[in-house]
Amino acid sequence: MEDEFFNLIGKIVSQLDRQRGLEHFKQYFANAAGVTSSWSSSASWAETDLHSCMTDAAANAPLFIEAFYDACQALEKKDIGVPDVSLMNSILARHNAGYEISPPNLLSKTPQTPIATLPTLPSLDEQASDVIQGSLKRSEEYLTANQWRQAVQEILWLLETVSTLFQDLPFGETTIQGKYFNKIAEELRRHNRGTTFDQALDWATTLHGYLSSPSGGGVRHGVDLKRGIIMQENDARLFCNLIRSYITYLLAEYERLKST
Repeated sequence: MEDEFFNLIGKIVSQLDRQRGLEHFKQYFANAAGVTSSWSSSASWAETDLHSCMTDAAANAPLFIEAFYDACQALEKKDIGVPDVSLMNSILARHNAGYEISPPNLLSKTPQTPIATLPTLPSLDEQASDVIQGSLKRSEEYLTANQWRQAVQEILWLLETVSTLFQDLPFGETTIQGKYFNKIAEELRRHNRGTTFDQALDWATTLHGYLSSPSGGGVRHGVDLKRGIIMQENDARLFCNLIRSYITYLLAEYERLKST
């Protein structure tokens, strides 16, 4: 899928100074991938760096799609020709992406379900279990009240909170020393290279970075009033369901690693 969108970008930037056009798209895809975008030394390197950012962002289809669409919208406001939504959707359908663009929303083509509570985990003490269930309940209450940002903010906080379970978990002669989500995830990935756990942590970190960014979800550090994205219902439900799946997986991996 990313190759078709990459080819479209090549056609779009032919209307502009080539490197400036590539840098424009690179910034959006870097944000989606949760990495920093810096100006490349040449148009050729900008093309290579953009392709790398797109490949990283493609691990999370909704963020990838939003990055392309938002980058095109910004150019369209400057009277630059961009593909219409029907062309974008035809690419998504051809690759079974599972999403459809219906401005201003990105719609999932699978039914949305409420956030369910997690089963009680016997090894977690009562206080920890209460924190998890209480946060999930509050997130669902925010969704019911149409408070989309608050719903995502609550469950993102829970993801960060659950990650602290791994503090001091032993790996050989070392232990997990990180105090914050990104550092804990980084250490866990280093000890689990090439595993599903490694990949899941990569996806979770990318989503966490996007939601934290003022020009992304803007739920942690405020939203950029010029470039930020106003969260819609479908966005919020998607983010909540994704984060819940990561939380469930983290808890299961914690149980597995603790028993080894």
